[in-house]
Amino acid sequence: MSKVERALISVTDKAGIVEFAKKLQELGVEILSTGGTARVLKEGGVSVKEVSEHTGFPEMLDGRVKTLHPKIHGGILYIRENQEHLRQVKENGITPIDLLVVNLYAFEKTVAREGCTLDEAIENIDIGGPTLLRSSAKNFKYVTVVVDPADYGRVLQEMGERGGSTSLATRFYLARKVFDLTNRYDAAIYRYLEGQTVEETGV
Repeated sequence: MSKVERALISVTDKAGIVEFAKKLQELGVEILSTGGTARVLKEGGVSVKEVSEHTGFPEMLDGRVKTLHPKIHGGILYIRENQEHLRQVKENGITPIDLLVVNLYAFEKTVAREGCTLDEAIENIDIGGPTLLRSSAKNFKYVTVVVDPADYGRVLQEMGERGGSTSLATRFYLARKVFDLTNRYDAAIYRYLEGQTVEETGV
């Protein structure tokens, strides 16, 4: 496994994220980030490259579209030893994203709040986050994906011991956690929507 050179960090739960990002930076990792996470990292003294700068495309539609871009997903999904993939990413100016740190909008907390409207619930359905997570977990052979702050220490320890890389066993373990999370997340959305009626949705 090659050294982690670039990480994308976009988290709702910001516990420990500044310290984690600082350690990554000490290991020579470039940090990409978005919105509130980028702001918190910068305030914490971490050097951050905004995703919009990386892609050359602005965040838009009130933040609904931030990371849904070929320079992000191409950088995550390409097979590193596939010569045709390598040709295509080079041709399109796509650089690798080797580490993803993402957790999702707090949908269940939002809908549990008294007076939460359907519109508020809908706006708290995360699109970019699950897409990033699934892309990274699918390509766990090459990409380390972290959804749980409890795993920050394990990842940093391995990177320190392995010259900036992680083990395949750890990447596979972390990928399984992704699909557990996205499964539970989608189920929570379904349960909420199942309790709505056509009339209530205004359709």
